[in-house]
Amino acid sequence: MDHLRVFHDVARSLTTTLELEEILLAIMDKMANFFGPERWSLLMIDPDSNDLYYAIAVGEDSKSLKGLRVPLGQGVAGWVASTGNPLVVPDVSLDPHWSAFARSHPDLKISSIACVPIRSGENTLGVIQLLNSKLDLLSEYSISFLRILCDYAAIAIQNARSLALIQELSITDDCTGLFNARRLYTMLEEQVTLIAPTSTNPLEKAHPLAFSLVFIDLDYFKSINDTYGHLVGSRLLAEVGSLLRRMVGPEASAFRYGGDEFVVLLPATGKDAAIALTLALCQGLRDATFLQSDGLTLHLSGSFGLATFPEDGASVHTILRSADSMMYDVKNSTRDNVAVVGRGRLMAAGGPISADRKASGRR
Repeated sequence: MDHLRVFHDVARSLTTTLELEEILLAIMDKMANFFGPERWSLLMIDPDSNDLYYAIAVGEDSKSLKGLRVPLGQGVAGWVASTGNPLVVPDVSLDPHWSAFARSHPDLKISSIACVPIRSGENTLGVIQLLNSKLDLLSEYSISFLRILCDYAAIAIQNARSLALIQELSITDDCTGLFNARRLYTMLEEQVTLIAPTSTNPLEKAHPLAFSLVFIDLDYFKSINDTYGHLVGSRLLAEVGSLLRRMVGPEASAFRYGGDEFVVLLPATGKDAAIALTLALCQGLRDATFLQSDGLTLHLSGSFGLATFPEDGASVHTILRSADSMMYDVKNSTRDNVAVVGRGRLMAAGGPISADRKASGRR
């Protein structure tokens, strides 16, 4: 009955929340209550670096484990993760190999080990490691109980990853891989809230004083679609998105606003710094050669509009409207240029795009 109650409690956690850490803590808490380990931890496989990191650690020296990485195949957890096989040693003193291991790691003070993989199908997602558990509970039945809890952990991890993927798809443009307009509005709200004064206390931590917003419309993009077709146009948009992502760097965010319009959000960036970056974007777009892997040599330019919060608009909608208005000022005049609220049009080096490139997209 105690075991059924544990399974019921864990199953209820799985169906009442999608917060991964909350579910894993509930599972690990039940596991710790049953096995009574002196130290226990849950290590997850990082798919990018292909090693283990400590997601949860409880017990002596647990704080020192934060940020520690374990290569696959090394140590107890690394071996279990790489092989997918559980490892149970009720008494390390009775096993020559693990007795030697315990002597070589006296700081761990190991007397017993239970380490079980968390698996989904053929894939190992992580491991649960218990050190110095109650020896009389490390029976085959108890290990089966432990593995069932690991299965619950696997379900929780997969659910969390599926949710994260759905959330990512909901804010990502599938053509360019950039954020979409929905994500733009969310991030703008966050930026406005961050900068808006929340207290008159001068000792309160200072917030950034401004952020800048750049609207970009690709010049004569319709002529490229008409000449080469929409598939080429879509691949061209993807390469433009990649160029913007590289040029703005990790501190800024690029978005596909819709059609051939893009937006760049520059957090903690005042007008002068934003002007320099926007001029560089204008020049970088002009200098780039696109779709060379497809045997083409396409060139583009853009109409850029720049506004800075809060001086050019004190809300999400007003700052968007200010940057958009500047972009249309360029689009309806010279194109291939940058317009800034309060500064007018600022020509990037190189001058406007030539007439012979307008229709074909070629130099």
